[in-house]
Amino acid sequence: MDRLHLSQHISRQFNNEIEDVRRQVLAMGGLVEEQIAAAMHVLIERDAGAGAQIREREQQVNAAELAIDEQCAFILARRQPAASDLRLVLAVMKMLGDLERIGDEAKRIARIGERLLDDEGGVDVTASLGDLGRCSRDMLRGALDAFARLDEHLALDVMKRDRKLDALYKELNATLVARMQQKPEQIPVELDRLWCARSFERIGDRCKNLCEFVLYLLRGKDVRHSGLAKAGESPA
Repeated sequence: MDRLHLSQHISRQFNNEIEDVRRQVLAMGGLVEEQIAAAMHVLIERDAGAGAQIREREQQVNAAELAIDEQCAFILARRQPAASDLRLVLAVMKMLGDLERIGDEAKRIARIGERLLDDEGGVDVTASLGDLGRCSRDMLRGALDAFARLDEHLALDVMKRDRKLDALYKELNATLVARMQQKPEQIPVELDRLWCARSFERIGDRCKNLCEFVLYLLRGKDVRHSGLAKAGESPA
């Protein structure tokens, strides 16, 4: 944090408010990461009980989003932050939406997983879904770590991992389409698996967004829509 001078304010209370926002975002991110893990338990391990945990934890995630957003609004209105402090507040407010939507994707995966509990087929496809899930969960963990450590290189590394996740998704998508063509009676089940794969892919996209906000915080430059090659350029 010293790198951005985020802890050097005249007001100790302001210091505490800024640091508290960071801690709350990381805590919310931890809840969302647990949501992904629980969704994978439903889908991969066929653990029906994990679905109830997700529904309970969703309320905590939503409450955290509202509380952090309110605190950010307070800081903007009362403290009128500038420079890196302002970038932190703006980045956090944008990150909240992506974290909440990652939680929504996890809930969707769990709900579909509950429908698939009695399906005994598709062991190989389920294994591929597990690979997708672990990749997306690792991306979230890396994005949160990059935010906690203000690590530009880690943020860029996580963004690059999205390519691997996309490749896994495309391969699994082709497999599922082929299975539907071979066995039309299995279309509903394979579509459910396809929607789960799509949700994992979207989680990866959201994690990439989180890393872009970390780069914005560090560089003071919005790298969205600029392409990963430009995002990887050294700051001026």
